[in-house]
Amino acid sequence: MIAYLQRQQHTLGLLGQQLSTGQRGGYTNPRLIDGDCHGAPIEMLARHDALPYLAQSLDAPVERLGPGAPQRPVWFCEVRSDPRHPDLTDAQWADVARRMVAATGIAPAGDPDACRWIALRNQDRQVVVVATRVREDGRVHDPYRDAFRLQTECQRIAADLGHLPPSLPPTPLVQEPSVPITVTITAEPSGSVVARGGDSFAYSLLDHAGFAFTNDWHGPRHRLPTSMDRGEQTAIATHAAEMLRTARYSVDLDPALDPARTTTPANPLGPYTAGAELLRLTDQIRSAENSVELRHAVDHLLHPDHGALERVREALEAAGEQITDLDDEAYQLSDRFGFAAEFVSAAQSELVDSEAELLGVGGPAQSHIVTRTQPPSAFPAPHSAALAASPAAAKARTSSALGTGAADAGASVRPTQFPSPRTR
Repeated sequence: MIAYLQRQQHTLGLLGQQLSTGQRGGYTNPRLIDGDCHGAPIEMLARHDALPYLAQSLDAPVERLGPGAPQRPVWFCEVRSDPRHPDLTDAQWADVARRMVAATGIAPAGDPDACRWIALRNQDRQVVVVATRVREDGRVHDPYRDAFRLQTECQRIAADLGHLPPSLPPTPLVQEPSVPITVTITAEPSGSVVARGGDSFAYSLLDHAGFAFTNDWHGPRHRLPTSMDRGEQTAIATHAAEMLRTARYSVDLDPALDPARTTTPANPLGPYTAGAELLRLTDQIRSAENSVELRHAVDHLLHPDHGALERVREALEAAGEQITDLDDEAYQLSDRFGFAAEFVSAAQSELVDSEAELLGVGGPAQSHIVTRTQPPSAFPAPHSAALAASPAAAKARTSSALGTGAADAGASVRPTQFPSPRTR
């Protein structure tokens, strides 16, 4: 089961489209199955000639609010069931609609000031919910995270109906053998160099070599920026690998960063050029230093006409249509691609009007400086040997825009800068 959410401006036009028959609408038996308009006799408004009165009944709270009403006051949701299971009855679909408006806060159970809403059926395996975002008490429903709440409730309903596949039995845990701590240093397709793995001392060695620590929803890691010359990246990565190996860590160094084996493939992902472009965009998002840079990068994902999400949605829809063109019997597979395209549409709906909010994100991220309390001389001998000065790292620090002046390349270990973990 999947839900698709939209916000629209005009109730009457939307109802005319959803309840129309014949060549314009193509619906064979459009009908109203449930709703709550706070006293309006909606059960008498299912006739097509009563659509203006039905729209007026839904829009009454919006008209009372006047100029303070939202620009898009109509909350419109389509819920579809899995075609691999039998269709639901009108009563079951009415229950689905009530659960949807309750889960999103449009009309919680027992709320006398809830938003007005109706549930319509005009196709098999589907229910349509039309509601106004203005409550009876004049407050406006905030649709933030509604798409997420709808999909979560869809999963619950599918589980209650027995439409979810049976879960696989848990895999027994296998005791892993003890292995040395491994640090992996790789050259990413986006142009960044990333180091993963290790422990607190490995982190200090990477910091000393010139890597920057970051910890976000992708996990803790050290990285060199894409703006750094590949030669400098290779020198710093090689020196970091030498320090780590001296400290008895196992290091998996990317051949592209080994001076003796350096290769620069024209396209690291081969024929998957779209994936390579998205990797570059991901690194651009991660390296954004302020809200303007972040919004510019995210716009390549969310632009309503040219963004990556819109292109993915169109591609999934085209795949579903092409499947049925090639094989009429493969309609179930085609529907799965259609459902996936609607999931992408739900993601787009969740992020509508986020541009202004992105610009409101705080200024450049501030790093919290953590001074290590243990001097380098207190480390064991292999650790002390690993802290040899890095000319490449010193050069990178001096030429970096973040530098605060010339520093002695042979000085003691600088305080490590750990950015605060980002929260969502």
